Amino acid sequence: MGFMEKQSFSKQIFHQGRRWLAKFWLEVNPQLRIIGITGSFGKTSTTVSIAKVLAQKFPTIKTDINLDTVYNLPITLLKIKPWTEALVLEMGVDHPGEMDLHLSLVKPQIGVITGITPVHSDKEHLGSIEGIIKEKSKLLKCLAKDGLAVLNYDDENVRKLASLTKARVLFYGKTKDSDVWSNQVKVGKDGLSFDLHDQNKKIKVFTKLVGSHHVYTCMAAYLVGRYLGVSQEKYLKAMASLTPLSGRLSLEEGPLGTILVNDVRRANPVSTIAGLQTLADLPGKRKIAILGEMGELGSFNEEGHRLVGKKIVQLEIDFLLVIGPSTKFIIDEAVKSGFNKEKTFWVKDVVEAADVLRKIIKKGDLLYLKGSLLKHLERVILLLEGKQVNCYLVSCTLYQPCPTCPKLINNLK
Repeated sequence: MGFMEKQSFSKQIFHQGRRWLAKFWLEVNPQLRIIGITGSFGKTSTTVSIAKVLAQKFPTIKTDINLDTVYNLPITLLKIKPWTEALVLEMGVDHPGEMDLHLSLVKPQIGVITGITPVHSDKEHLGSIEGIIKEKSKLLKCLAKDGLAVLNYDDENVRKLASLTKARVLFYGKTKDSDVWSNQVKVGKDGLSFDLHDQNKKIKVFTKLVGSHHVYTCMAAYLVGRYLGVSQEKYLKAMASLTPLSGRLSLEEGPLGTILVNDVRRANPVSTIAGLQTLADLPGKRKIAILGEMGELGSFNEEGHRLVGKKIVQLEIDFLLVIGPSTKFIIDEAVKSGFNKEKTFWVKDVVEAADVLRKIIKKGDLLYLKGSLLKHLERVILLLEGKQVNCYLVSCTLYQPCPTCPKLINNLK
């Protein structure tokens, strides 16, 4: 059964009608430069960054950051105005055939792939890393000969996809093998700075985005902007205006006098390791990592969690607290690799997590909060703030944030 067939009949009719209107509206607006972004991580930040850069030169529209792509694309296309010149689309996929559905509506002239990991490799989604690669690579295969593919050179799975497209390929990465590369990366609470190298040119870049992994975000935006004629001056202005998205490594006032490094929107091994690296890079006396399960990893579930545990030992992190069954692999690997067992805590739910944290938290600590969206680790913060949370689920089927959830508002289990 295809993706569309899984929806209710009435929703399907409404959505198909909206898709038809969106496709027609796109066809009568041929002036558009269309950029599609996909990947297992970093899609949203890259979409926002590219849109910021292009908006320096063109009237630009981008997809909403909080909507599922299947609905997001037609809604975004219907926002096009006759004077819109750039269209930046996040094209996420988690089921077979979903990219075909996107491409039947809109075919980008520029395709960006941020990276590929086993997220959505479980049998309910894309089934395997090979299934993920097959689905995401369709974006590159659809590009015309006069189009452009912008690829993360440092991701081996992405690098191998270059041969699948007729379009020109530009790589970004951290080595001179890429078309643009970076070094001299510095991370602070105020943001990120680095040197971007474009052939013989060195560009000093600063952004308020937090975390060294955002170097990739900024380099992808640079290549798209350069290709479409955005000046270096305007690119730098766009980068300086970027700020962290809520729940994606945003620094916030935490409970009990702490600083919260809020990263609860998504979690996979690559993004979790990047977030932990950011925690280690940030200035601060004590650092506490609070990790929930990473979902939809399929057969990679144990290995993915163990990779995180192995990385923690290499970082200056003081305490490790994990929540949920699969996170036992994180603890096991961390301790096996040399992390102090006395500073690790495994708990079964968010209530136990809050109880443990109350005993170890001190004013000024940095709390890093990371887990898959449906693990809803924001409940830990609510509990530490003294709010009533009568929901102990390790995983929930609701996507809405906990503070607006009817079950929590009404104090229901």
